[in-house]
Amino acid sequence: MHSTMAITILIVILVLVFDFINGFHDTATAVATSITTRALTPKTAIIICSIFNFIGAFTGTAVAKTVGENIVSNASIEQWVILGVLISAIIWNLITWYFGIPSSSSHALIGALVGGGIAYNGSFNVVNWYNLFHSVVIWLFISPVIGFTVGYIIMILLNWILKPFKIHVVNKIFLKLQVVAGALMALNHGGNDAQKSMGIITMALVSGKFIQAFEVPTWVIVCCASAMALGTSVGGKKIIKTMGSGMAKLTPVNGFAAQTGAAAVIFIATLFHAPVSTTHIISTTVMGVGASKRFKSVKWGVAKNIVWAWVLTIPITASLSALIITMIKLFV
Repeated sequence: MHSTMAITILIVILVLVFDFINGFHDTATAVATSITTRALTPKTAIIICSIFNFIGAFTGTAVAKTVGENIVSNASIEQWVILGVLISAIIWNLITWYFGIPSSSSHALIGALVGGGIAYNGSFNVVNWYNLFHSVVIWLFISPVIGFTVGYIIMILLNWILKPFKIHVVNKIFLKLQVVAGALMALNHGGNDAQKSMGIITMALVSGKFIQAFEVPTWVIVCCASAMALGTSVGGKKIIKTMGSGMAKLTPVNGFAAQTGAAAVIFIATLFHAPVSTTHIISTTVMGVGASKRFKSVKWGVAKNIVWAWVLTIPITASLSALIITMIKLFV
């Protein structure tokens, strides 16, 4: 029992580290456009983002159940396997953060979970492929498409509505509206992303027999919300640069359209209990907004590199996790 408790405590610590890294890795998804358009100073934007990320974490636990119970059953893996899964996801997050690539923390975690589960059990049957396909893979492909489309349509509508007004008046109004859009984006980011960490901790608690049913304890919600908010307060300057100006030149109206559109898409995905990538969605929404002006205004070379990171995240983290679990099995 003592060893189980020790492993559980280590898992909680690693999950909170992951959540912290997720916070500063994904800070850019909520604040990049506000900072780039100078709607907010970096310090103010990050403070607002931290607060609303924290609040968002308390909005539900359905996504947590998808991650912690519906893809790989907690009955199919031991607690030390979860440690290997977390290490794999953290390694990938740090690599992509270092190179300034806005990859998905969510898909890193899920890919590592799938790879670790398969390696530990020596069977592909441990994975609920139906749930993985419908809750993760489908959303992996459709959420960026929806994000691009929503960004494109919102920007077209705004251009039409705002056509009679002078540019400086529009910019002045939308600099203020961007604050609201950024807060909304951060709220939905917290509502979806923090739940993934909650799911892993609850998975470990069930696996260790500390709780009998998959119900996320309140203290888990508080810890995950706090870790993400703290990580968000650190920020991620490299990714903010890529997101804010690397893909398309943004004005206050563009920033508002991108953030509002992305927040709406993430909210809808959360209603479907889908653990989506906030990074994927805001990135493609920014592209859609840029493309509404003209397709050449989007820096497709940067976008191409980001897409490759998306496509490779799940296979790489699954392989890395499988390798780590296999190595540990030799000594356990």
